Amino acid sequence: MDDCLFCKIINGDIPTDFIYQDEKIVVFKDISPQAPVHLLFVPREHIGSADDINQENSHLIGHIFEIATRLAKENNLIQGYRIVNNCKEHGGQSVDHIHFHLIGGRQMQWPPG
Repeated sequence: MDDCLFCKIINGDIPTDFIYQDEKIVVFKDISPQAPVHLLFVPREHIGSADDINQENSHLIGHIFEIATRLAKENNLIQGYRIVNNCKEHGGQSVDHIHFHLIGGRQMQWPPG
């Protein structure tokens, strides 16, 4: 996707310091953190939203959660954390490339804002 912000980050067109990367995903800090730890987990494969998860790409979502739990431990989020995915405009998705937020380091409230 030529106009996708996250594809540009993944391709190196927008310089970003990756916290973690492998052949399937990249992880970097959110530019507007909502907590002391706020990381974005983005698959290298362009998947528009949660509505576009299917049998061919669902393994990427499991991988994201495996790495998220590892990074939560590495960031000492032993008291808990939140993993968030927003789906489409009304769900709060601001970039049309599926991604997950790992948010922690403070007490979370419910419902969120």
